[in-house]
Amino acid sequence: MKAAVFHRPGKIQVDTVDDPRIEDMSDVILKVTSTAICGSDLHILRGSVPQARDMIMGHEFMGTVVEAGHGVTKLKVGDRVVVPFPVACGHCFFCAHGASTACENSNPEMYGPNGDLLKEKGGGLFGYTDLYGGYEGGQAEYVRVPYADFGPRKVPDAMKDEQMLFLTDIFPTGWSAIDWAQLKGGEVVAIFGSGPVGLMAQKAAWLNGASRVIAIDPLNYRLERAKMVNKVETVNPHEQDPVEYLRSITEGRGADVCVDAVGYEPERDVLDKLKAVVNFEKGSMKVLDDCFRAVRRNGTVTIVGVYASPYDNFPLHRLFDKGITIRQGQAPVHKYIDQLIELVAGGKVVLDDIISHTLPLSAAAHAYDIFHKKEDDCVKVVLKPEL
Repeated sequence: MKAAVFHRPGKIQVDTVDDPRIEDMSDVILKVTSTAICGSDLHILRGSVPQARDMIMGHEFMGTVVEAGHGVTKLKVGDRVVVPFPVACGHCFFCAHGASTACENSNPEMYGPNGDLLKEKGGGLFGYTDLYGGYEGGQAEYVRVPYADFGPRKVPDAMKDEQMLFLTDIFPTGWSAIDWAQLKGGEVVAIFGSGPVGLMAQKAAWLNGASRVIAIDPLNYRLERAKMVNKVETVNPHEQDPVEYLRSITEGRGADVCVDAVGYEPERDVLDKLKAVVNFEKGSMKVLDDCFRAVRRNGTVTIVGVYASPYDNFPLHRLFDKGITIRQGQAPVHKYIDQLIELVAGGKVVLDDIISHTLPLSAAAHAYDIFHKKEDDCVKVVLKPEL
């Protein structure tokens, strides 16, 4: 089959590789009909999340069951499904408590309680390095899906792939960012980052009762997309200080909720890059620090952008003095996906309006290039194996 394969930092190309096969009675094999490139895939491309061996990329995918292990009872050949990005068993302590990203059984080689940089990680993830189970990803013609009675969800026949694909990751991730903040209605919500996850968090904020939603991003083409599809207010930090703006519209208090949908690889200047080198840090927490400054006292900051190292001068004093509540982590997709499928199928939210490029799987290297370099107004790429 054809697949987008990571070879080394900076090199992802489409190769011919072996077809996946059933390895456990709980597995299914999917014929992939749609897959997407995620911002967190770029961390692997850049080498900031290490991976030594060649690996098929991709954790956002859906498709049709073409083979099922003899232990699978909830799916059959021909079923069309969307697949959560965490690999989770469904019966361990954490899966039973709605925390599928902490599954105790899906990452046996690297799992542990500490959450260290290069060991004792959480549960498995599709296409996301040997640190997270070494599962081959879905940017391919076919993919093996373990624990098939717990993870994949059947897709309504009337719904197109593009309408459902983002239930794999970015919509549940954006939803988590808002659900964790426990909106009561009427809140001012500021979302730092208008990439795919930020755009989904904006949608989730409106659905959960926000009175104002402000998108902050240094790229005007992404802000234009946010205004067009989500009807939000926008701030470009090159043109206006977002912290001062948020205070100006809230009688000096700051936003009720701030979401960091950027993570540790924001736009940075030379001094910030030098600081990271001196302190042995990966990237920067500048966006997170902006969130801490921009949120009101006793407000909430949620973090769905990825962070991958400790940081010197972490502003604990500010968190304590302001009484800020923080929630963060990978989205527990299995917890939310059934509710979110109903929202999409019921027409309560549109997800496919963020797609900027639909390309054949054979163009994956080009797709990664324009997404990484932010060229051609690239916001979200969907790859089609059959194009």
